[in-house]
Amino acid sequence: MSQRSSIGTGRYLAQRAIQTVVVWFIIITLNFIIFRVMPGDPRQALLGEGLSPELRLAVIERFGLDQPLLQQYLLYMYNLFRGDLGYSFSHFGEPVWHTIFDFRFANTFILMGAALVASIFIGMVAGVVAAARRDTAVDTGSTIVFLVTYAMPVFWIGMLILYYMGFVWNLIPIAGTITRGYDHTGPLDYMRDYLHHMLGPWIVLTLSFIGGFYLIMRDSVLDVFTQDYILAAKAKGLKERTILYGHAMRNAMLPMVSVIAVNLPYLISGATMTEFVFSWSGLGLLTYNSVLSVDYPVLQGIFLFLASITVVSNFLADFLYLYLDPRIRY
Repeated sequence: MSQRSSIGTGRYLAQRAIQTVVVWFIIITLNFIIFRVMPGDPRQALLGEGLSPELRLAVIERFGLDQPLLQQYLLYMYNLFRGDLGYSFSHFGEPVWHTIFDFRFANTFILMGAALVASIFIGMVAGVVAAARRDTAVDTGSTIVFLVTYAMPVFWIGMLILYYMGFVWNLIPIAGTITRGYDHTGPLDYMRDYLHHMLGPWIVLTLSFIGGFYLIMRDSVLDVFTQDYILAAKAKGLKERTILYGHAMRNAMLPMVSVIAVNLPYLISGATMTEFVFSWSGLGLLTYNSVLSVDYPVLQGIFLFLASITVVSNFLADFLYLYLDPRIRY
């Protein structure tokens, strides 16, 4: 790597790192403000009927709800950098860290990870094949199918799969997921049952994600086909497979990296509607229940974690651009 390239790389990464830190600090502040101005009184989730005035006051003081907003913000920042996300209002004072990462995070990560990997792989391969066979029945048919799945509401697909695969054909459980370990079953039986419960929401999420990856990959490959180096590769007599996968697909990966980076936060946040339809005990369902109970410590923890993953994934995408596009290094 030349000196000029090294300087350009260093300047590029430094700018992106500074932007990442600034954006993350803004997100932290907005994360505090938004859940203080949202409708509903969080104290109602803490103070049930029949509590004595002394106990009510003790609960309010315990969670710092009697302090001015500025003091709450400073305390929030102090606890955040100590790794303390606070205590849940609706889970009997359970630490937010434990509420998020006990078993719900693992359930969401496994479900969303499997759906994203499958949809990225299928979407990229189908997009490349459709672009290589432009204006044929393969291209037209695959585009129609993936546009339809992309446009259909996720909850509607979920209900259809739940009805036919659950009620009619009895192929998947009606709802729910195992939340904890295999205390009464062996590890293989537990894994088999876990995957059986995951099949329905996995199909829904994979179908909903494929369309986006397919369309981006197809359009990117078609755009690459118009470049001069593709014509040069054809003039050299290279095989079509080599041109397609060795030249076109690699250069078409630039926009795909951005799309994948944008979708990575789904690994953390989950799909709220899908988890709700299938009663999948993950972070999406936890978010829904926390909104209903105005449990803003849990909501703050989830959205802060989600925002952090978003910022980091975009920084990593910018870093990958250095190797996918040599022009950035100069």
